[in-house]
Amino acid sequence: MSDELIFGQHAVRTALKRDTSRIRGMLFQKGRRDEKAQALLELAEQQGLSVQIVPRQQLDELTKGAVHQGVVARCAPMKSHNEKYLDQLLDSLEQPAFLLILDGVTDPHNLGACLRTADAAGVHAVIAPKDKSAPLNATVAKVACGAAEAVPYVQVTNLARTLQKLQQQGIWITGTAGEAELLVSQADLKGPMALVMGAEGKGMRRLTREHCDQLVKIPMAGEVSSLNVSVATGVCLFEAVRQRSTVEA
Repeated sequence: MSDELIFGQHAVRTALKRDTSRIRGMLFQKGRRDEKAQALLELAEQQGLSVQIVPRQQLDELTKGAVHQGVVARCAPMKSHNEKYLDQLLDSLEQPAFLLILDGVTDPHNLGACLRTADAAGVHAVIAPKDKSAPLNATVAKVACGAAEAVPYVQVTNLARTLQKLQQQGIWITGTAGEAELLVSQADLKGPMALVMGAEGKGMRRLTREHCDQLVKIPMAGEVSSLNVSVATGVCLFEAVRQRSTVEA
């Protein structure tokens, strides 16, 4: 199985702290002396990882010209979690479940951005169907800036069945749709809940929509009719964060 590359200081730092077992080797840019890069080098050496000091050109070629900030980690491919893991996670929660469900988000950049936002909002897990969804890969890890290692990404065989199961556990399912009558700010997003975001353009699939307890929309005042899915996810998640923090206070 070929290695995946994680690069960028924040993403590599998170991998070092979260799961060093995935890291098969580290490459650092020769001559780079900034404090953050040196701290990463020391951390890698302390953990007994294989470290190589290489010219910048080699890192540029490995990352195909991306911004690597002088550090690249060779890692075993990331793996998503399954339904059993989700059951165990929900059983272990000591606070109301807060989940993000992505229905048909296939672009790894969007997945990475959604994971980053989910991490910032305190989401317990991101759920997606196994088919027609972006896999975890190096692009996702780079865009997520460490969140791909921090937020569980659960891929399920049958999303409609998973939604039913969540409802049976008392989790309220809120879907997003441009034609919804309820604004996201008017909806009750407190308590155990899952926010469902659909694919750009197509939105949620019919079966997914039918399993939602309520549909909400983001008010749009300009000429554009919709937002990028990661931006829309941020708007909705942080409205939920606002409401939930009011309850906790």
